[in-house]
Amino acid sequence: PPSSMLSRVARNAARVARPVQARFMATDNLKKTLVYDEHVKAGGQMVDFADYAMPVQYKDAEKAQSIIDSVKHVRTKAGLFDVSHMCSIRWRGKDAIKFVESVTVADIQGLPMGFGSLSLIPNEKGGIIDDTMITKTSDEKGDHIYQVVNAGCAPKDLAYFEEKLGKFGGDVSMEVQWDNRGLYALQGPEAKNVMQKLCPSYDFKKMSFGQAANMELAGMKCFVARCGYTGEDGFEIFVPEENAVKLWQTLMADPAVYPSGLGARDTLRLEAGLCLYGHDIDDNTTPTMAGLSWTVGKARRAEGAAPFPGSDIILPQVKEGAKSVKEMRVGLIPEGAPAREGAEITLESGEVVGRVTSGAVSPILKHNISMGYIKRPHNKSGNEVMVKVRGKSKKAKVVKMPFVPTSYYKPE
Repeated sequence: PPSSMLSRVARNAARVARPVQARFMATDNLKKTLVYDEHVKAGGQMVDFADYAMPVQYKDAEKAQSIIDSVKHVRTKAGLFDVSHMCSIRWRGKDAIKFVESVTVADIQGLPMGFGSLSLIPNEKGGIIDDTMITKTSDEKGDHIYQVVNAGCAPKDLAYFEEKLGKFGGDVSMEVQWDNRGLYALQGPEAKNVMQKLCPSYDFKKMSFGQAANMELAGMKCFVARCGYTGEDGFEIFVPEENAVKLWQTLMADPAVYPSGLGARDTLRLEAGLCLYGHDIDDNTTPTMAGLSWTVGKARRAEGAAPFPGSDIILPQVKEGAKSVKEMRVGLIPEGAPAREGAEITLESGEVVGRVTSGAVSPILKHNISMGYIKRPHNKSGNEVMVKVRGKSKKAKVVKMPFVPTSYYKPE
């Protein structure tokens, strides 16, 4: 790719997270995941991300790659991401399902055992407090709900859950697992082969995307979910503290596996048309505006179903669809310089009809891609709009997402 594209991708990565050195003399003020030293050894450029020192990319080491090459590696082989900064919660007790359904839009009752899905934590206005992964599973302590929330939102999410628990009064307990475990995402077409070598007794051909299971990887007890944030096939691996470093080293020892940082992760998720909380969705975005109505479980929409916060606003919108909201999330392909968060979307007349919420250069498509919100009816795919970048208006085409086709695995 041309050097101008390389520098644009690098600049975008710098915007995702500012280097720690620029804000602190050292990373002492920041929280560290259990594999912080592994990142540093692998050439990790550590940055401040949600109060954690996290690698934005890797440089000057054996498996270090540019952000562009890292994105390509995940799409063709396998990338390993440390996502331990995200917060895990285990909900236990006979009323756990009832409670978690009272604070999310998920139909957990109808979720098969050993399966999970994306859900939303709504507020009273129908906006989104956070997006979250929810899985129905079991361990030696019994059946429970396993949940993962975003690092930047975790403090407010946990405070919100505590407040709701205080008023709930049923049999439910919240077990927070955060800095005392490793959480890794192994993503890409080679991920399944890497996993199969580490756990020969488990048949990964039968595990579909969204499924989860307890297993031993190279003799280490882990909880594995087939899911991810890249659009590729992949796995998120929960490993207890005592084996966190050893498992990371074991995964990294595979020739197909290269470490991947926040820069690649942000580009990969944008290519896959996935939202980043605080940018593409927030407290004022309803599921229908964001194109996330599908997360609202069918049983939650039924007449007489137990309400959830904001259900009086969310459910009528889900039923009526796009016509019930003023603006919708869309994909954009802008000409010229990349259109990034905050850029105005206008008509040729100059009338402002929307805003960009995420933007990057796609290393896979070799052109600009952006995500944003546009007022109806200008949000239709194929429409041409204008995007203001650095004071200049450039043409942009409204397109359907994902930009890069997804490769989620389903057994034959």
